[in-house]
Amino acid sequence: MIKLDSKVPEGKLEEKWTNHKFNMKLVNPANKRKYDIIVVGTGLAGASAAASLGELGYNVKAFTFHDSARRAHSIAAQGGINAAKNYQNDGDSVYRLFYDTVKGGDFRSREANVYRLAEVSNNIIDQCVAQGVPFARDYGGLLDNRSFGGALVSRTFYAKGQTGQQLLLGAYTAMNRQVNLGTVKLYTRREMLDVVVVDGIAKGIVVRNMLTGEIEKYSAHAVILATGGYANTYFLSTSAMNCNVTAIWRAHKKGAAFANPCFTQIHPTCLPVHGENQSKLTLMSESLRNDGRIWVSKIKNDMRKPNDIPEEERDYFLERKYPTYGNLSPRDISSRAAKEAYDDGRGAQGQEAVYLDFQEAINRLGKKVIEERYGNLFEIYQTITGDNPYEVPMKIYPAPHYTMGGLWVDYNLMSTIPGLFVAGEANFSDHGANRLGASALMQGLADGYFIIPYTIGNYLAGDKPILVQTDHPEFNKVQKEIEDFISKLLSIKGKKTVDDFHKQLGRIMWNKVGMGRNEKGLKEAIEEIRQLRKEFWKDVNVVGVSNDVNQCLERAGRVADYLELGELMALDALNRNESCGGHFREEYQTPEGEALRNDEEYTFVSAWEFKDVGKWELNKEPLEFESIKLATRSYK
Repeated sequence: MIKLDSKVPEGKLEEKWTNHKFNMKLVNPANKRKYDIIVVGTGLAGASAAASLGELGYNVKAFTFHDSARRAHSIAAQGGINAAKNYQNDGDSVYRLFYDTVKGGDFRSREANVYRLAEVSNNIIDQCVAQGVPFARDYGGLLDNRSFGGALVSRTFYAKGQTGQQLLLGAYTAMNRQVNLGTVKLYTRREMLDVVVVDGIAKGIVVRNMLTGEIEKYSAHAVILATGGYANTYFLSTSAMNCNVTAIWRAHKKGAAFANPCFTQIHPTCLPVHGENQSKLTLMSESLRNDGRIWVSKIKNDMRKPNDIPEEERDYFLERKYPTYGNLSPRDISSRAAKEAYDDGRGAQGQEAVYLDFQEAINRLGKKVIEERYGNLFEIYQTITGDNPYEVPMKIYPAPHYTMGGLWVDYNLMSTIPGLFVAGEANFSDHGANRLGASALMQGLADGYFIIPYTIGNYLAGDKPILVQTDHPEFNKVQKEIEDFISKLLSIKGKKTVDDFHKQLGRIMWNKVGMGRNEKGLKEAIEEIRQLRKEFWKDVNVVGVSNDVNQCLERAGRVADYLELGELMALDALNRNESCGGHFREEYQTPEGEALRNDEEYTFVSAWEFKDVGKWELNKEPLEFESIKLATRSYK
């Protein structure tokens, strides 16, 4: 059985990280040049980690399946990044950011990790400003802030509706500086297909060159996975189509525990599905909910155009149900409220959608102000839908977005495989059962710039791992396994495409492991996924060859992993007999329809150990709350 040791330092919450940094073992600057570190993924977490470790003097090998690190999906984050600067003088503090994050995650995250995240948040803003990130500024030239869901203060720094892009350019530039100096070597168009574990310790990775098909082996003293989340298990999600779970899933099968896989986030502010052949969904930033008001008609099956529905016949349901937070209620709550309105027959013009209306804000502030705040987002909406949101309310609906689950890590961000670290969305550590808006960018940069550089040095200085060469038998064994896996996929030559299977899996996941879950549906989902997986390995048609560019082969490997992960997500949801955050079991809700937690039995992290395909063993990390009192989450 896996041993879960969180390694949370002793002492007062606000002193843990400071004391831990002081007590860590350090690597002599001259000795840093002797250590090789692999970083997989070059989004915010990966690029910032590679840049920071290169700056310290380590030899870093950074891998991306893109042709440029600038294409990482972090670029798609629109609304902003949180920090407890309290520039607005509105009552914010490190403790309040910490409290809001724990409460937003419905008390299912590790206190110490969340406090550290809030503590280093201010450093992130200073770092990014120094890099030249063009954050919005107020009339006096100072950094501006706006509000996001789950908070009553304005703590979100932003660059119009393209914050992720600007932050990624900062991290990318910092990493490129190290590439130029020779401390970071960047490997593009490589997809990690497995981690190499020797005597229980991570020693390297095996990748496929996506241009030539060659299987390549790389060794290092430590490996960092920063490969993002797994929302594409649902097929339709806000993630880029190439986002996938393969890196962390293959690591899971080598011994890394997978934590809280059922904790997935359904974002309330996305464009509705518009057709059967759609390949992904488009996110409209949560920042729009600062000035946009969400509503539906009070009348069922109302097919009138929104501007023809008078004010007295509109139901501003978030403002009605949650008057304190209103349209900035947390994502999980807002999504369920939208679904409830649609299920009641009050969807926008009969569609699976609700309205997001800016008319009141335009009348109050003027079109120019709204254009300055959200102009590019409005342009995206009009380009896709053909409707002008300055004149007609947007139509939005919830969609799979972020995944709070991921590989289990301790306080040092190390997985249950020694030497294998996990950063950003790929780990489970900070968001519990629901992530608050503008916290993903915060975690990615906190992990990469300010946490991993300390903790990986402590590992190297303390454990003194030995470099294993790539001609080691274990490297050759993993290479052979990958080659056999690829050959098997290419040899099936069935009748159904990879996308056929992915879409079918997505429908199962959305209908039975989506916004609402119940015991019957979850048991059905497990059996249906198992059957679909059997069919996949008998009837999938993967065209092309292995020794060339082959996107069909790439997708097939990823869908094979989704077909295993999907079952674990359903199993985890079935095992957790409570509702919390994004995990809403319909059997466990209050009379008002809110999530009903079971703190006596489920205040723990579910860490699943892989035994075989379709077989896992559950390990539990108890969650202890010393600084925050467990309470019913209320946003009314």
